[in-house]
Amino acid sequence: MNVDQALSLLKEHGYKFTGKREQMLSVFAEEKRYLSAKDVLTALQTDYPNVSFDTVYRNLSLFEDMEILEVTELEGEKRFRFHCSTDRHHHHLICLDCGKTKQVHACPMEWINGSSDEEFEVTGHKFEVYGYCSSCSTAAEV
Repeated sequence: MNVDQALSLLKEHGYKFTGKREQMLSVFAEEKRYLSAKDVLTALQTDYPNVSFDTVYRNLSLFEDMEILEVTELEGEKRFRFHCSTDRHHHHLICLDCGKTKQVHACPMEWINGSSDEEFEVTGHKFEVYGYCSSCSTAAEV
């Protein structure tokens, strides 16, 4: 997903184009990591000093509902990033320091589906691995 694709998707679904929405999406295009609502609010306040947390969170929720953004929870807080452009099923490695993510194409559900429990129907899942990327773990050693 990128800014133009996201704006087109919003337009297709009847949502207005606004400078704030475009700038919010641009923040995600510039950052290749999960961002909190506070991160987004801080980035917008330079151009929109009166933007409210409610406005940011309402738009983040809209973007999540439209699958423009993916969401995870880190340290008890929702974090967002652009939805991956691949349609291939995958999961993520997430750096706890810088927030950088890396796609992982192996899936533990293959094991669970293979042992199929007839009393439980899986309708979705999420698998994330947390740790430190090579840059952050090297910096911590210095």
